[in-house]
Amino acid sequence: MKSIYKYIMALWDDISAKRVMGTASNLTYSTLLAFVPIMAVVFAIARGFGYSVHIEEWFRDSLSSQPDAANTIIGFVNSYLVHTKKGIFLGVGLIFMLWTVLMLISNIEMAFNDIWQVKRQRSIFRTITDYVSLLFFVPIVIVISSGLSIWVTALNHRLSDVVVIGPIMSFFIKLSPYLLWSVAFTALYIFMPNTKVKLRSAILPGIMAGIVMQTFQIIYINSQIWISNYNAVYGSFAIIPFFLLWLQASWIICLCGAELSYCRQNADDFFQEGCAEPCFNDRVAISWQIMQMVGSRLKEDKPAPTALELKTAVNVPMRVMGNILFDLQRTNFLAEVVTDEKGDTARYLLAKDASLITQDVVRKALAELKPA
Repeated sequence: MKSIYKYIMALWDDISAKRVMGTASNLTYSTLLAFVPIMAVVFAIARGFGYSVHIEEWFRDSLSSQPDAANTIIGFVNSYLVHTKKGIFLGVGLIFMLWTVLMLISNIEMAFNDIWQVKRQRSIFRTITDYVSLLFFVPIVIVISSGLSIWVTALNHRLSDVVVIGPIMSFFIKLSPYLLWSVAFTALYIFMPNTKVKLRSAILPGIMAGIVMQTFQIIYINSQIWISNYNAVYGSFAIIPFFLLWLQASWIICLCGAELSYCRQNADDFFQEGCAEPCFNDRVAISWQIMQMVGSRLKEDKPAPTALELKTAVNVPMRVMGNILFDLQRTNFLAEVVTDEKGDTARYLLAKDASLITQDVVRKALAELKPA
């Protein structure tokens, strides 16, 4: 029980230190800007599959607590699709749509990289391929999943009178939203950070985030009485704060799940004594230990060390090691050799002649280093 309490407190301290709530607010703004273009892509693909009516019903059901917001957004989407087919707005509209959506994906990646303490960004090639894949893959998944949901619901109506199969089908239909959210969050936690996330570290946070998200959706939808009273005071303007509230809460759930995934994969760091950021003198001492270890590996003609090997040898948390290695690369003392796309097997070599490197040189370079 004591270890669980310690784990929860360490998790909360890390959430506070990384300003997850503020990041959720930033993503809320980015999502609001990109929401209509994203839905335009979803509706356009749905029309191509012949599911335009069904996808609209799915969207209205998702915002059943705020029918005015659903009507307003659908009106914006239809207007957006109509205008993108006309004249010069075709090019400008498509460029704006791509820019807003790609900026949202980029902001999500940066938020996840901050949680995972990843300094390395995706390469330009991977950025283009990954982002464009998400841009088209996610709407297709939404359309297909909504189509499957419609088919399963219709099948359930036909089999509802069957004694055994009917209750089982009803149970799986009720369970399916939790399953879909859990799969979506797990995939997001594995794919989005620019580092290797183990499945066992992401699956439990994904399931927990999926359950919390669907539960929040149910509470949000069932709070229609309170929302209708709020609408009586503020009128149609009430759709804006409640839609923002929904976005904000959704991103908080998502980012807290990502933080839990990070904590599970780096559990040892959260129970290690003295895991706070070291002072400048300690950073210099750790940096010098790293330089000596890298240099000795080179002299002994052994493979260059990885971050995990350096972390084990120096006995500091991985997040501290990651920050120091990044600073040593910025000061051109170390060079990173990446053998895979997400840097899981990255190794570190000296970037300068070992005879020119002293502890005083390292101290001076780190002292002059500007914050990243």
